[in-house]
Amino acid sequence: MTKIFCDIADLTLIKKFNKKKIVEGFTTNPSLIAKTGAKDYKNYCKKILKFTKKPVSFEVFADTPNVMNTQGEKISKWGKNVYVKVPVVNSQGVFMGNVIKHLNLSNIKLNITAVYTTKQVSKILSKINKKTKVIISIFAGRMADAGKDPIPVFKDAIKMTKNHKNVQILWASTREPYNYIQAKQLKCSIITVPPAIIDKIEKFGKSFDSLTKDTVLNFLKDSKKSKFKI
Repeated sequence: MTKIFCDIADLTLIKKFNKKKIVEGFTTNPSLIAKTGAKDYKNYCKKILKFTKKPVSFEVFADTPNVMNTQGEKISKWGKNVYVKVPVVNSQGVFMGNVIKHLNLSNIKLNITAVYTTKQVSKILSKINKKTKVIISIFAGRMADAGKDPIPVFKDAIKMTKNHKNVQILWASTREPYNYIQAKQLKCSIITVPPAIIDKIEKFGKSFDSLTKDTVLNFLKDSKKSKFKI
């Protein structure tokens, strides 16, 4: 079963989507939190935790291993449902293996983000134990945006983690509702989805005849509103 995590930082939407059974967790990042107008990262994240007991990922935003470790340790103490989000490399492209190893051995749940290759997955697995929970977020949408097929990477990653019961593969950067079907077919553990796409997933099941009628009806409504003439 592929779990749906909502990718959002807006407090009102978190409160709304936390009530949905289809949503089993949340992912955030500094960019999403900044868009809310938040001035204090820690306080804002703690407000999110007041709305949900489901798993939530909060990201470090340092660029050096020592500061990443310090931030990760602090973030992990904000709640039992918190996953510390750590980039697989820093801005210089250096693998953050020592950070992953340190936090993992400190019993801190991790969401390792910005993963694109099986080589990166392999390096991550070499740094973690088989006990502490780890999510590996593979950025399918961004791969597809660059003209790359993400499916082979997921297939390999899922095979590689077969014997790591503590590791979950996450389909990240979802672009359309059908990505949920793809993630389920691959047996990804999690897919992280923005609110608008979750709304569409909830409406799955319409027949092609119904879709045809809806499409024509919408075109008709738009043409009437426009007052076009031929």
